[in-house]
Amino acid sequence: MARVRGRSATVRPARAGWVPWLVSAVAAAVYVTFAVTQWRLLEVPSWDLGIFTQLAQAYARLEAPVVTIKGEGFNLLGDHFHPLLALLGPVYRLFPSGLTLLMVQAVLLALSAVPLTAVARELLGPWRGTALGVAYAFSWGLQGAVAAQFHEIALAVPLLALSLAAFLRGRWWSCALWAAPLVLVKEDLGLTVAALGLVLWWRGAARDGAGLAVWGAAWFVLTIVVVLPALNPRGTYDYYDRVGTEEQPGLLSALLGAFVPGEKYVTLLLLVLAAGVVGVRSPLVWLWVPTLAWRFVGNVEHYWGWEWHYSAVLMPVATAALLDAVTGPAPGRSAAPGRGATPARRGVSHERWAGAAVVLALATTLAMTLQTPIARLADPATYRPSARAEGARAALAAVGPGTTVEADIYLMAYLVPRAQVYWVGNDGNPAPDHVVLDTQGRTWPDLVTDAAALAESRHPGTSYEVVVDVDGFQVADRTG
Repeated sequence: MARVRGRSATVRPARAGWVPWLVSAVAAAVYVTFAVTQWRLLEVPSWDLGIFTQLAQAYARLEAPVVTIKGEGFNLLGDHFHPLLALLGPVYRLFPSGLTLLMVQAVLLALSAVPLTAVARELLGPWRGTALGVAYAFSWGLQGAVAAQFHEIALAVPLLALSLAAFLRGRWWSCALWAAPLVLVKEDLGLTVAALGLVLWWRGAARDGAGLAVWGAAWFVLTIVVVLPALNPRGTYDYYDRVGTEEQPGLLSALLGAFVPGEKYVTLLLLVLAAGVVGVRSPLVWLWVPTLAWRFVGNVEHYWGWEWHYSAVLMPVATAALLDAVTGPAPGRSAAPGRGATPARRGVSHERWAGAAVVLALATTLAMTLQTPIARLADPATYRPSARAEGARAALAAVGPGTTVEADIYLMAYLVPRAQVYWVGNDGNPAPDHVVLDTQGRTWPDLVTDAAALAESRHPGTSYEVVVDVDGFQVADRTG
């Protein structure tokens, strides 16, 4: 039984340790199915899958992550700081495909449900704990990440889940150790790590908390000020201009614009609901602040809403905050100091709040699932082959192994394993052997209907001929 405030009971680890793994397995099955289906249907939400596929290919060859999709000689570690993605290299070497990255991400996100479901069952009991685990495993932030295809945060989510599960058990040292590698996943996560360190310090783990806070803050400054500019071809951090409005960049306009439009409040409301509302009592919600800050002061509309992958790292925090609020010490009081506090010190402080919070989190997940692209898995029509699959196959077959190709985003990730790929939207690309376009999609900056004409206009003095034009996919080969 859990401890209810005013009543004493013991907290025992929940039996049936296989249940968290079952929740994870079901989530993995759903997410992998969606990833495979999206790949077969030739759906490309962004160009990032092509970029990260090229990165994985470089790591598989034990080379620096030079990604020509971003530009000739562009080291991707000068774009965002994510050296931990080197772990993709061995997997990609075995299975060289963009689909590999999608499946790896699906499994990683699903695995993050294991530690959180396990600790929820310990603290809330088997039924409510499992329900909260399901609410987390299929939370809208994770579904959005799966639908947006691969991003580096795939590695951050399970690390955060493991760290926060240790926090909820009072295992401060383990919490800090699991959180520390987050600084190698993406530069802004250094601030998240620092925030977690401050929360640990507040809870009485002064040494571990202070060390983690310094570690996270130091890495954030080091990567923004030193590492990224040093590796970036332009010698700067590329995302300074994302602060403020497009019309008036800068910190002041960013701060004023952080409170509009209303889309930002919808995102915040959904986070509060995912935390069962009561979760806002937990100091863990301060871990939301760094991510929400750079998103809300940014001038990129994709940052503001709930649909993309930007909220994935916030979902473990929402679930942990809910658990911490209903089982933790009263606000303003520290937990047992030092390392190694045991789960027995924790208990459900408000029984009715715990039940209502879990129901609310689960209801939010169910309601949002109907709004996410993953809901399409319930429609049999989703599994029909793409009507344009023949054209895609013809375009891919026309690109010779080891050649260079300039492409728009639609077949970019599919081309990476066979050719050196450049994005058609970048200036300064060398004249390629092939140009591959989807003339039914929007090619930067406008709709293009003649791949050969576009190639010749981009590379004066060359000549190209369209050799494939099937289902809207065109391939133009260089002839001179």
